[in-house]
Amino acid sequence: MKRGDSEQPADVSIAQTAGQVDVVLCGRLDLASAPGVWKKTNAVFKSAAPRSIKIDAEGLSYCDGAGISILLNLKRVAARLNIHFELAGLARDYEKLLALYPLEKLADAEPALPKSSRVFVEEVGKATSNFFGMLRDQIAFIGELSFVLFKTLLHPKTLRIKDLLITADASGVRALPIIGIMGVLVGLIMAFQGAVLMAQFGAEIYIADFVGKSVTRELGPLITAILVAGRTGSAFAAELGTMKVNEEIDAFTTMGLDPVRFLVVPRVIAATLMTPLLTIYANLAGIAGGAIVMTGIGYPLVTYVNRLTSVVTSMDVIGGLAKSLAFGLIVAASGCLCGLRTGQGASAVGNSATRAVVSSILLIILADGLFAVLFYFLGI
Repeated sequence: MKRGDSEQPADVSIAQTAGQVDVVLCGRLDLASAPGVWKKTNAVFKSAAPRSIKIDAEGLSYCDGAGISILLNLKRVAARLNIHFELAGLARDYEKLLALYPLEKLADAEPALPKSSRVFVEEVGKATSNFFGMLRDQIAFIGELSFVLFKTLLHPKTLRIKDLLITADASGVRALPIIGIMGVLVGLIMAFQGAVLMAQFGAEIYIADFVGKSVTRELGPLITAILVAGRTGSAFAAELGTMKVNEEIDAFTTMGLDPVRFLVVPRVIAATLMTPLLTIYANLAGIAGGAIVMTGIGYPLVTYVNRLTSVVTSMDVIGGLAKSLAFGLIVAASGCLCGLRTGQGASAVGNSATRAVVSSILLIILADGLFAVLFYFLGI
């Protein structure tokens, strides 16, 4: 067949015999005519189900990249359906271009995920990796801290008493005002809440039971631990984080000094010992807040005190102090760990302090739940 008019759009004629399809192309197979050619030729594979297909391209006067892609896709589909494919009459220049894409490069590729799906999958992967990395760091840190603490208890002289006292002053003594204010307010609130309920039954005297039990067993240790987390835990993370950013901790390691022994252990011991003492102070403040309400509604102070001493047992106080001891250890360890894991950058220290507070409060609530279950089964 002779070459068609160079200005005529591509035309397709299809002849079908038993198992054989002959496709004749002529005219300009370019971007404008390619969609129509593809629609007609692709329909052959769906309707005729041929065993062989022959493309006669002698009549093509022009073929651009879109036309080449049509021929390549026909070749690819035929190979996928195990149909014999033959292309004849194509100009030599176009044959060279077609030869740049051998059949093995035309295999169907896996469809790419949409950008939003890729981003979601990447974010899930990063979050999972970060979670397990953080879990690994926490386990390693707990093991190292436990080992160094055990060595320190066996050899108390290795503990830097000066650092311990400085940290105890910052985390304990200087926290007394805020602990006292919060304790009194909690006692007042609990007493007023109890008064509203007890007044319906004429049993306002039981406000002392309500305040005494709730403050010594639960609210005193919990409020103290949360305040210590926000005040001391964040301070530990900020201090150690600043040292990490300034490469001071790297200097410790370079000089052969263990950062956990010199920086972490004094802070952990000080915060762990100070938290129960602050809890006692918070308990007294909360009871004082309850006393203000009781005397305000007409009960003598001695009646309130007598009711407290008859209701609040030593196990209530000891159980609360045991919880506060664990809470103090959790806060100190979390603050130090977040500080030592501080990254680089202007916001790194702030991020470490935030992580320290959030993780400390979360672990405190979790530990409080475990203590509640334990005390229930022990009958405390």
